[in-house]
Amino acid sequence: MLGTLAGMAFAIMLPAQIAIASPTTYPNKSIRMVIPGPPGGATDIITRLVSAELSKELGQTVWVDNKPGASANIGNNIVAKSDPDGYTLLLTFTAIVQAPWLYKNIPYDGLKDLIPITQLARSADLFLVHKDLNVNTLEEFIELAHKNPDKYAYGTYGNGTSSHIHGEQFKRVKNIEMMHIPYRGASPALQALLAGDLNAAFIDITTMTAYLDSDKFKILAVTGSDRLSTLPNVPTFTEMGIEGFTSNGWLGIFAPANTNPEMVSFISKKLDKVMGLPAVQQRFKDFGLRQVRNTPQEFKSILLKDYENYGKIIKAANLRID
Repeated sequence: MLGTLAGMAFAIMLPAQIAIASPTTYPNKSIRMVIPGPPGGATDIITRLVSAELSKELGQTVWVDNKPGASANIGNNIVAKSDPDGYTLLLTFTAIVQAPWLYKNIPYDGLKDLIPITQLARSADLFLVHKDLNVNTLEEFIELAHKNPDKYAYGTYGNGTSSHIHGEQFKRVKNIEMMHIPYRGASPALQALLAGDLNAAFIDITTMTAYLDSDKFKILAVTGSDRLSTLPNVPTFTEMGIEGFTSNGWLGIFAPANTNPEMVSFISKKLDKVMGLPAVQQRFKDFGLRQVRNTPQEFKSILLKDYENYGKIIKAANLRID
């Protein structure tokens, strides 16, 4: 476990530990962008778009290296153990603050061995039910589940993912008995729901964006701190008084700890320019993602807050993967 909040200082706050790497000549060679996910998915598409535009800004190739597996721990660990010279970066997601609470042994410390550069975008999970289920609101689903213990199951995009954590929190807070059925990704879970093999599921908005006009399911609630612009009539769990759903999923970029702060700031500013491009903004919107474009310090504050929030939820649900 990562220890107390007081001990979670990032390398940007520790000048004495900074590796010698001059930002004045940076970059003078290609940059590796590691993504802890497989090729072809939404995160991969976003990573390749951002990397291609960042290449133009930096005047050097930014190439994408897919390192999937172990709930993002493989890819995250590669960058955490890389030289802090600015030539190995990481585009990862919320698992970095969830994994320490779910796994006994992680080969890196996400809050000490990696330094945040910028949070690119926020995401959310949708709670869906099959169209034939005789409910139209979350309250009606809760009532139905109480009357029929263990009858209903919910699907997720994998063990230990945000969707799994959300499902267990929902069950705990509302005292609902539902079987968890993990799938290898959001798309298989969605297809199972559409086929009627699932009663309910937590699916991320990026996967759902192309299906929002479908009449094969009902969206009863969304996770996160506020409603989605694409689903203005769907309430959040939080506004319905269900605790533990304020944190948003996110995508963000990191460097190894001890990377020169000037270099981190330089990359962050370049990424901000990339995120301001109309084509990039439209692509994020197409995937249902809300741009953030914050500073390393602002992103650090979000990481610490999310780490504590997910820790409380995961411990309360007694959720462990190993």
